[in-house]
Amino acid sequence: MKKHLKYVCLGGGIGTVNVLRGIKDYSKDISVLVSMADDGGSAGRLRRLFSIPPPGDLMNCIAALSDAEPMVRDLLTYRFKGNRWGRDDSLGGQKLGNLMLVALSNLTGSFEKGLEEAQRLFLTHGRIIPATKENVSIWALTVDGKKINGEENIDLGKYNGTRSLTEVHLEPKNPTTSKIAVNALNQAEVMIAGPGDLYTTMLPVLLVPEVKKALFRSKAKKIFVVNVANKPFETPNYMASDFITAVIKHIGAFPFDYILINDNFDKTIPKRLKYTYVLYNKTLMPNVKSKVVQKNLVNESFPLYHDPKKLGKTITDLI
Repeated sequence: MKKHLKYVCLGGGIGTVNVLRGIKDYSKDISVLVSMADDGGSAGRLRRLFSIPPPGDLMNCIAALSDAEPMVRDLLTYRFKGNRWGRDDSLGGQKLGNLMLVALSNLTGSFEKGLEEAQRLFLTHGRIIPATKENVSIWALTVDGKKINGEENIDLGKYNGTRSLTEVHLEPKNPTTSKIAVNALNQAEVMIAGPGDLYTTMLPVLLVPEVKKALFRSKAKKIFVVNVANKPFETPNYMASDFITAVIKHIGAFPFDYILINDNFDKTIPKRLKYTYVLYNKTLMPNVKSKVVQKNLVNESFPLYHDPKKLGKTITDLI
């Protein structure tokens, strides 16, 4: 294992946060390219109300990489009581960190400067970078051929018919990427995609033209982390092989050197959550050159997600 390599993580949701928590002790040079497709919940409300990029995943990643004292990190992720999907101008359901980023954007004169200032103020020892210069939207097709517009509708299954997806697309189709993001991709020694919501977080980053180009061009060690559990309205009953097949379908090939898969299913997932474990069957895997690594990666106290320490050690042991 080599310490202090240049990492680039692709995604932005809770899965990426768990990766960051796992690797932050192994490197001080971590960049995160965060999807700008989020239009749901409290972040979506701020996106509409203030015409800014969605702040939620950006601030979650800042909190994960912050070296500030624990109370300050807790403030960043503190959510006011109320409905996350309430009125756009309501305080209820909002996260304090998201509101801070809105305020910093106003104080500094731009969202980009506000994001930089947030990272400075909260002692973030990495770089949190929007994956696209523009806000993007996504639309998806279901297995029934129905077109569903918007991250929130896709994520929450707000449509009729079979709630299972077959593809996702960016709007605009070819968004641009900042020089900071491109430089991070070009300098990366380790790239990590996932875990996370396949169609609303992971693929919307991999589909960004500059990200896709870098994945195929880069000599970095590239790691794809398969989710521990399947989300009801995105990947119902998916096997690990289905995640790999989806990536190939969307970007044309599978450029990753390693595939990490959880193999601990001892903890029962409560039925009320309607999640199921992602299982692995070698015979169903598409023909890719990646090395499959199966480990006990589950968070045993909340088995929908990876355990950051287990995941971080597994990743760093590979490189």
